[in-house]
Amino acid sequence: MIEVKNIEKSFGDAKVLKGVSTIFETGKTNLIIGQSGSGKTVLLKSLLGIHTPEVGSISFDGRIYSELNADEKRELRTEIGMVFQGSALFDSMTVEENVGFPLKMFTKKTPAEIKERVNFVIKRVNLVDANAKKPSELSGGMQKRVGIARAIVNNPKYLFCDEPNSGLDPNTAILIDNLIQEITAEYNITTVINTHDMNSVMEIGDKIVFLKNGLKAWEGTKDEIFRTDNEAVTDFVYSSELFKKVREAVLSEKS
Repeated sequence: MIEVKNIEKSFGDAKVLKGVSTIFETGKTNLIIGQSGSGKTVLLKSLLGIHTPEVGSISFDGRIYSELNADEKRELRTEIGMVFQGSALFDSMTVEENVGFPLKMFTKKTPAEIKERVNFVIKRVNLVDANAKKPSELSGGMQKRVGIARAIVNNPKYLFCDEPNSGLDPNTAILIDNLIQEITAEYNITTVINTHDMNSVMEIGDKIVFLKNGLKAWEGTKDEIFRTDNEAVTDFVYSSELFKKVREAVLSEKS
């Protein structure tokens, strides 16, 4: 569980986060949504320790990040996996080398132990016969799978995903969403996803935090978001005719 308490973050005179509080729950996919400039990327980077809030606290299962010493922060980072928007794979490395990189960098596992673990997670993300391939030989969806495999290879407690569906076609995006949700539940990970994809909200939104102008304007589940009367949420979610129709269908079933 990650608990955020009243964090504020500014850049110069611009206050980007204005007292945001929430809890990201273990074993669930926690989504951060909002328009560009709402503060969702700054919130994600604050969770990762890239930005330091001026006010408030962020705790990881009771460990307040700002109170940890350097060694404790390094230890916490070994418990974090990250799926980057552009996959961020090393072009010169094979799939196997990319996935095994965190184990070589941050563990004392033997080459045989690394190979065994790498093969396990590559199989888990449904990549077949891809170990020796380079990223340039893979489709966008396969590259995302490699990124997920690398993020979970060190058995993280916390998984962060930045726009994991960016650049993918709708069918592949759904497959990636489902894979992230399956892994989250299977390994009981606290997963936080920064996304603008409303299909992801509909598919895997166990918990949704909606930001607007640096404030938490709403939070709830994928079912609750279709029933809310919060005007900021409805303006954001139902800007397309498709989601208006989905909401109408949900409300009619309820009545």
